[in-house]
Amino acid sequence: QLQASGGGTVQAGASLRLSCAASRSISSMNFMGWFRQVPGKQREFVAGITSEGISRVVDSVKGRFTISRDIAQDTVYLQMNSLKPEDTGVYYCTGRSLPNTYWGQGTQVTVSS
Repeated sequence: QLQASGGGTVQAGASLRLSCAASRSISSMNFMGWFRQVPGKQREFVAGITSEGISRVVDSVKGRFTISRDIAQDTVYLQMNSLKPEDTGVYYCTGRSLPNTYWGQGTQVTVSS
């Protein structure tokens, strides 16, 4: 349903762009977003965008991460700039088409200092 890609290992200050390709029209999704998980902790919200195009990011990444979407390509992106070691984790793409919620397989992002 959702295929995430674009993760990797980078040094602090670098950029990465994550992609989430959907097998269905993202226009039908009420919400799409990115969550991050590190070992031993719960999955946490990073960024999201509604079907109306309203986006929000968590305070810790404001000014560095941007979520966007390409409706024609049924893809959601997370542009991550000025990466920090604390951004390290597995990033999961999610989509919500009420009452269902879908998750991608996750892509690892590792930021070294």
